[in-house]
Amino acid sequence: MSTTTHAIAAPAPGAPLEQTTIQRRDLRPEDVLIDIAYAGICHSDIHQAQEDWGTAIFPMVPGHEIAGVVAAVGSNVTQYRVGDRVGVGCMVDSCGECEYCQAGTEQFCVKGNVQTYNGVGFDGENTYGGYSKQIVVKDAFVCRIPEGVELDVAAPLLCAGITTYSPLRQWGAGPGKKVAVVGLGGLGHMAVKLAVAMGAEVTVLSQSLKKQEDGKRLGATGYYATGDESTFDVLSGTFDLILNTVSAKLPIDSYLGLLRVGGAMVNVGAPGEPLSYNAFSLLAGNKTLAGSMIGGIAQTQEMLDFCAEHGIGAEIETISAEQVNTAYERVANSDVRYRFVIDTATIGS
Repeated sequence: MSTTTHAIAAPAPGAPLEQTTIQRRDLRPEDVLIDIAYAGICHSDIHQAQEDWGTAIFPMVPGHEIAGVVAAVGSNVTQYRVGDRVGVGCMVDSCGECEYCQAGTEQFCVKGNVQTYNGVGFDGENTYGGYSKQIVVKDAFVCRIPEGVELDVAAPLLCAGITTYSPLRQWGAGPGKKVAVVGLGGLGHMAVKLAVAMGAEVTVLSQSLKKQEDGKRLGATGYYATGDESTFDVLSGTFDLILNTVSAKLPIDSYLGLLRVGGAMVNVGAPGEPLSYNAFSLLAGNKTLAGSMIGGIAQTQEMLDFCAEHGIGAEIETISAEQVNTAYERVANSDVRYRFVIDTATIGS
């Protein structure tokens, strides 16, 4: 048995998205049915809808930045009730048994976590994401959105928020630390807000100074253009942590030169081509070049609670279902400040 709901889907690789209907499974004992209110548009949605990252599943309903309200719960669900404000991020299941699942890092499940969309569940069924009216999710992969964060600005926290919060926590962003954020986009603007709230001194490194006013408004105390070669001389040996949020190919050695001894550069962006660096850029300063991929469910809840405590939400532009294809074009052209969010009430109308 299943339930029909309205959605926005990519029918084929690179094809314009269109409104359609999909089937959601009936509630299992551990399931939560969510009436989706808002769904953020992540750049990875575009990459997958265009099949940039390998063979994908079509028709595809993208969306892993989901905020809404519980509409029904399965018989074994005790932590959520009808009317609760909840969110769903990048994954909707994992084995629950391996060492990584047991440690609360379900994103590294040895059997592979089940992606919110463009994935296949352990039941063999394809997954469909948040560009829809409703979604059914296992309760262990649902997070509570605290009061104090509105649902529209909360939606992007389920990907952009946790993607930047996790490495900032792991590499110790806080008082006395100097953090550089590379790129002021959907991820970068959240990184600035979060690092500032953690007590770090934050600098934005961007191609130009056109967003400098925004960076300062978000809490950055420094803002430099990487297109100016003198930037790398002026800032040499400055930062404890560099969080790279862009998906462009960068001159890694130049950025590693901005780190203090023992500093780390962490990549959360996903360039389409390999990066290269000189080993001595790491050896000479005992530096680290690392990557980070979202966070586990417990840490995602921690991030949402932190955002509520500090009054943090994403900077958004709310759009209707009919504007999604235009939004995709604008994201590809970096023409959004800083996250598009779909008002799902407009889907199917």
